[in-house]
Amino acid sequence: MPKPHSHLVPSRSAKRAHYDQESIYSILDEALFCTISYSVDNRPFSIPTSFVRYEDKIYIHGSVGSHFIREIEKGIPVCITVMLTDALVVAKSAFSHSVNYRSVVIFAQAEKIEDITRKTESFEWLTNKIVPGSWEYLRPIKDNEVRKTTSLAFSLDEASAKIRTGMPNDEEEDKPLPIWSGLIPLQTNRLTPISDDLSKEIPLPAHLSHL
Repeated sequence: MPKPHSHLVPSRSAKRAHYDQESIYSILDEALFCTISYSVDNRPFSIPTSFVRYEDKIYIHGSVGSHFIREIEKGIPVCITVMLTDALVVAKSAFSHSVNYRSVVIFAQAEKIEDITRKTESFEWLTNKIVPGSWEYLRPIKDNEVRKTTSLAFSLDEASAKIRTGMPNDEEEDKPLPIWSGLIPLQTNRLTPISDDLSKEIPLPAHLSHL
């Protein structure tokens, strides 16, 4: 395994760091949203957005008129972060509380997708990630919609994961205390779809019926 770039090596809890593709890809494939941070004229910006991973890159898209998209498509350095929370870790002291989580940090520069076929494919990948199986069901995307949208790709060459699992790490002197400690699991679920006024008489399509 290649030595990670110095800015990818965490200064704290280094034992939680992971640089293998399996760890990084699994987190990116489960997460629906990321946050992209960058600087313009010494002003910091941090924008949440949906994304999809395909092979060794992640893709986002946005309006060609978006200030955010127009700035990062220039190729300025960005830092992309993703975090999934699995449990609140409740210790016997507030100081030892923690969180079980899985996170990824990516340092990259945007690559603008000009090829129309690849660009349309990136929309399909993202659509099917957000609502699995929906692309073929929906009204086909129009050429002018593709032209009005920018698709950007980011390499995962400089990506690292950080993962925390397990029970609280209480101080030795706290362990005998008669104070409850353990985990409060957290979970994000897709619930039953709710029809809008135009769809009340339309049955749920197959790709949504399992919800």
